[in-house]
Amino acid sequence: MKKKIVVFGGGNGLSYLLRGLKQFPLDITAIVSVCDDGKSTGILREEFNVPAVGDIRRVLVSLSETEPLVEELFNYRFNTTSDLNGHTVGNLLLTAMREITGNLSDGIESLSRVLNLKGKVVPLTEDNVVLMGEMEDGNIVEGEHNITVDKRKIKRVYYKEEPKATKEALKAIKDADLIIFSMGSLFTSIIPNLICKEIIEAIDKSKAKIMYICNIMTQPGETEEFTVTDHVKMLNEYLGNRKIDVVLANNGHIDDKLVKKYETLEQKDPVRFDEENFKSISAHIISDDFISISNKMIRHNNLKLGFHVYFYLMQ
Repeated sequence: MKKKIVVFGGGNGLSYLLRGLKQFPLDITAIVSVCDDGKSTGILREEFNVPAVGDIRRVLVSLSETEPLVEELFNYRFNTTSDLNGHTVGNLLLTAMREITGNLSDGIESLSRVLNLKGKVVPLTEDNVVLMGEMEDGNIVEGEHNITVDKRKIKRVYYKEEPKATKEALKAIKDADLIIFSMGSLFTSIIPNLICKEIIEAIDKSKAKIMYICNIMTQPGETEEFTVTDHVKMLNEYLGNRKIDVVLANNGHIDDKLVKKYETLEQKDPVRFDEENFKSISAHIISDDFISISNKMIRHNNLKLGFHVYFYLMQ
């Protein structure tokens, strides 16, 4: 019988991780934060009062076992002078299915059958949630997009109104053998899953181990100068009685020229592997060279991540 894993996240980090995990015999449920409000997603949220569908689209595509052309179709973004400009086909399909079925969860399930998913995708909530950010200077910023583009450092994030978690998400946590928090934007992709009281309560009741896959690079406004232990400590602040049990962290070297490029163009630096501080987080550290360079971009080797997750579960 396949081990059941629940993966929390949002943005590109979650979808990239799932491409590696689906190569192994695992029962995968991806729980996706739905607070994105930029570009096509933001327009659809405002017009149809729906949760964010952009990250869900990416996750559906990443778990799909269909032809590459279908992936290209779902990610196709219209470039026109009409109201379709900027919208992706997948976002429109998800919104349409939500209108047809009456809720986002059923809409996702219907599209999942078309895409032949190797796993399940569920939204964190059906509510049209608004992410709020308190900056270090005390100012409050409304909306994920505005928080992301703001240059000030984030102190904390919370929802404008407390969301109700989907029953599918709560059941997946209850049945899980392993709970994973994926790499990705800490404050705007990962932590939004932990500021829902029902999710924290479900994790506290779960017997599953909790794993965190640490970012390779820091992020401006969110995690400047963060080490591996800093990332874990921040997540533990938002978790309840349960804390991170195991961390997958990169110990590989990144070429100095590439580091300089990221530092100059994106104000990002490698997350320091601060082995000397690991005792302070009471978590088991699994380290490896997880670096993968694609089109001069630093990425995790998702196949290697998938292997380590599977091997950990099988021990």
